[in-house]
Amino acid sequence: MLKNDISTLAVDHCIFSIIDKAVVEENGPRIVASGSGLTITDGAERSYTDMVGGYTRPNSLGYGNEEIARAYYDQACKMHYAGTVDIVTGPMVELAQTLTELTPGALSRAFFTSGGSEAVESAIKIAKHYQQGSGRKPHAYKIISRWNAYHGATAGAMSLTNHLTVAQSPDPRLPGVSFIPNPQCYRNPFGMSEDDYFTFCADYLEQQILHEGPELVAAFIGEPIMQANGAQIPSKAYWQRVRDICTKYGVLLIMDEVICGFGRTGTWFAAEHFGIEPDILTMAKAMTAGYAPMGAAMTTPEIADAIPHFRHVHTYSGHAASAAAALATIAIKKRGGLIEKALDNGVYFQSELKAALGDNPVVGQIRGLGHWHAIDFTSDRATKALPNPEMVSAIVNGIKQRGILVGAAGTSMEVAPALIATREDFDRTVSATVEAIEDAAARFGLATAA
Repeated sequence: MLKNDISTLAVDHCIFSIIDKAVVEENGPRIVASGSGLTITDGAERSYTDMVGGYTRPNSLGYGNEEIARAYYDQACKMHYAGTVDIVTGPMVELAQTLTELTPGALSRAFFTSGGSEAVESAIKIAKHYQQGSGRKPHAYKIISRWNAYHGATAGAMSLTNHLTVAQSPDPRLPGVSFIPNPQCYRNPFGMSEDDYFTFCADYLEQQILHEGPELVAAFIGEPIMQANGAQIPSKAYWQRVRDICTKYGVLLIMDEVICGFGRTGTWFAAEHFGIEPDILTMAKAMTAGYAPMGAAMTTPEIADAIPHFRHVHTYSGHAASAAAALATIAIKKRGGLIEKALDNGVYFQSELKAALGDNPVVGQIRGLGHWHAIDFTSDRATKALPNPEMVSAIVNGIKQRGILVGAAGTSMEVAPALIATREDFDRTVSATVEAIEDAAARFGLATAA
């Protein structure tokens, strides 16, 4: 089928998410034809190095991995789908046991889903079922989230979301959801230093719990590293204070690791960076390296055993072939030491970025961990003034013109490649980024020399 045929059929028959349909109709959809390693080829046979992990960052082992595909295929031939409720398969149980070994602390009970939004939906229900079923808080139904949070696009997950256009839906949200300030890096709405602001955000959680009524608050949910405006990394003290507050008031701590999990930040789960154990942990995306739809919500025996009847179901919960793909993904990462390599690569990439761009007047902050980094831009370094959004887009497009794909994230650009990315891939990205920033800054009348 020719490119134009695919474009026309896509516009005629597909519903596109988050983007205005008029934009797709004017520019056409982006057609991806094939991929191998970090390289993808589009419908015009142009090749790019994918340094953003497949747009929403699930691609943690690159394209064309035959070992994962074979694991899925072999299991699908044997028993692709057995059912749900009380039906299990060997791969599902093995995956649950494997996740117990990888997740922090006492997390050892898994409920499997088809993706991240469903994992968050499940976490919400687990929290409420536990609080009510255990008798600890028989009337608890409230959930506290944060400004600029993203937790998914299904009804419950969207209710906890304050980022991207899904947050602008006019639909009624779950009752009892409230939002508090998020620990945003570089610039925050109160003009505080980062450490002071992180402390303020944690203290605000306690005040919000008291305001809502501790007996009514079931859980607090947060991404360990937030994605809004690119890789927002709070302090270790922030998360430890949050953990203490949740424990003090009997509020379950849900850490949403749908993006961070399975090595993205240089540890199996980002909670390890902060030295804390959540009560519920959600995961998806890199769980199967993007080769099969799958997610999960993990919790502790204490919480799971207090729920005698979990009033929740997903048709593809524990899908056998997807579980096989997840097991293969985990095995590859373990065998290759890819998690540890990602942590080292992150240190190297940060060093190279700061050496090349640390004094650049349009670069406000460079931050990141493992294989997830952001360059936050500004139009005035002295005041941290917001950059022109068109400049950020121009930088990202300029890098694309040089054969490398990165992502735009509000005031920042993101680099989040698969764990197979090499130092050479990072070096090429640094060079392309420097050139693209110089071109874009000149276009928008900004100097690139201090």
